[in-house]
Amino acid sequence: MKHDVRVLVVGGGIVGLSTAYALTLGGPGVSVTVLEKESALATHQTGRNSGVIHSGVYYRPGSLKARYATGGAREMVEFCRDQGIAHEVTGKLVVATERSELPRLAALAERGRANGIPLLELDPAGIRDHEPEVTGLAGLHLATTGICDYTAVAHRYAALAGERGAELRLSTPVLDIARRADGVTVTTPFGEIRCAVLVNCAGLHSDRIARLAGDDPGVRIVPFRGEYYELAPARRSLVRGLVYPVPDPAFPFLGVHLTRGIHGDVHVGPNAVPALAREGYDWRTVNVRDLAETVRFPGAWTIARRHWRYELGELHRSLSKRAFTAAVRRLLPAVTEDDLLPTAAGVRAQAVARDGTLLDDFAFAGTGRVIHVLNAPSPAATASLAIGREVARRALAIE
Repeated sequence: MKHDVRVLVVGGGIVGLSTAYALTLGGPGVSVTVLEKESALATHQTGRNSGVIHSGVYYRPGSLKARYATGGAREMVEFCRDQGIAHEVTGKLVVATERSELPRLAALAERGRANGIPLLELDPAGIRDHEPEVTGLAGLHLATTGICDYTAVAHRYAALAGERGAELRLSTPVLDIARRADGVTVTTPFGEIRCAVLVNCAGLHSDRIARLAGDDPGVRIVPFRGEYYELAPARRSLVRGLVYPVPDPAFPFLGVHLTRGIHGDVHVGPNAVPALAREGYDWRTVNVRDLAETVRFPGAWTIARRHWRYELGELHRSLSKRAFTAAVRRLLPAVTEDDLLPTAAGVRAQAVARDGTLLDDFAFAGTGRVIHVLNAPSPAATASLAIGREVARRALAIE
């Protein structure tokens, strides 16, 4: 089969664009095309996060997340500096507000040390030195955490890839995929594209693209919406940097936290609730197909049974601003309901196995001439250069 392009990348988010950039660095004559179904790049997970450059403290030592995030934090800061993208290494606090959280905080400190992350254990006075308005029994200060503009990063990946010959096609969804021994044919509304290798970086729709390509991914994307408020401009001085609670290791979300962004705004959140659509950024957005797939999936019901108490609390905070404010006040007692203004939500593409296991690490799969990025939620943006290199390495190894 004559190929129109060597590697075709599906998905114009930060992972797909980093992969395209890495492919163009892989050798002379490597032709690359990126397909994005939206009319702009980076409109979903990439463009709807809090912009944190994660240190890697939360992730199991030796895991891809730990390896890629710890190195990725340094690499992202260097990339932003070299490319003139707004960023700052702020450090962050993880704060225990109840005695029951102290053992988990100590375990987090051990994990951070195992991952080679510089950290400082703090008493209440030490917490106040960093964040005068934050209260807690004990804390960790992580020096390597930062913030940046990931939408700008993604657009820079696109520009660099484009300068090296990559083609970016917007408003071009994938309708069908046909595999042959010597290539893959992808059908779009504008005709067929024949490629030697297909790379699936479709994020919220990665499992669907995998099935369209004839692969059983073994997982389903179950969407969780993260709902945010932001501090009113007059109250932004309450927070200097980044402040997080001690996470619950049984759930993949970090709890309601405080994030001063690169443009001076302070995000508060998110809580995590089931989304009624894969791109469901509010309760009014319902997609019948998405919802039916989630309801029919056994893993979704297992999650509900295991975590129903946790989710009831998240739903309560979603529907009650007073409850959300109470959660924030555990860290920041001075905040009031009037200080919190609604802002844009995001949806996490969480891959879930049929037995209800939430995939805890980045996951790559594929057969023949097709490669799938099946699980790349946070800290994928932090680790995007490393993920892009790994996917590009796999793609270029296919003859």
